Amino acid sequence: MLEPMKAAVIQLNADGDKKRNIERALGWVRRAAAEKAEFILLPEMFNFRGRIVPRRGLIDIAETFPGESTAPLMAAARQYKAVILAGSICEGVPGKRKVFNSSVLIDNRGNIVAKYRKTHLFSAVIGKTAINEARHFERGRKAVLARVGPWRIGMSICYDLRYPELYRAYAQAGANMLCVPSAFTRKTGQAHWEVLLRARAVENLCYVLAPNQTGKDSKGVASYGNSMIVSPWGEILARASGSREEIIFADLDQGEISRAQKTLPFQKKT
Repeated sequence: MLEPMKAAVIQLNADGDKKRNIERALGWVRRAAAEKAEFILLPEMFNFRGRIVPRRGLIDIAETFPGESTAPLMAAARQYKAVILAGSICEGVPGKRKVFNSSVLIDNRGNIVAKYRKTHLFSAVIGKTAINEARHFERGRKAVLARVGPWRIGMSICYDLRYPELYRAYAQAGANMLCVPSAFTRKTGQAHWEVLLRARAVENLCYVLAPNQTGKDSKGVASYGNSMIVSPWGEILARASGSREEIIFADLDQGEISRAQKTLPFQKKT
């Protein structure tokens, strides 16, 4: 019988100081490790939510991997023997001013084992602010199912949450955990965040882990917070506040997945 895995979802309020954001993220990782977390997750753009320079876009903060943001997390993963999801980081695109919005999974030996580039780019009007990620980001082209021990992890980022076919494909490929690092806005989050997270869990009988940003970004757009860990049965196992940086914890049990699948065997091929 597999032992449950303790997961820690970190909620941050990142700003425009990249170096300080990385240091703060590492501080929260250390706190999670001190509580014996085995899987530690950071939100989308955990290292930078600052002003975008006209014409240059985000290329000045873009990285390759390993890089400024991932190298210290790789060292932390080795030190604490914990798997770490570097929520998302701007990844340079050779020859272009656009960047990828990339999520990086690091195993408990400090190795990068998977990288997912956001495939669905956010477009919305929040109050008087128009958001169009396609102006600065290159769209990713493929889904990524990663394996860490007995866990098969379907990787995604924020706005992907609105595309259920991505998660169904993961479940059909054997995923038992879905990760959604986010900077989900307060306006859309109040209406849709919980219902979408719980739906993705119930539809696919998978754990859903969703670290979110809180506070306002450089454009004054507020993120919703309310980071969550959701069970395969759609229960909210842990939920953060809407207003502060913090960590939430939950034990993830593969037996819960098996029981859910036994009760609702719709995933089986006919």
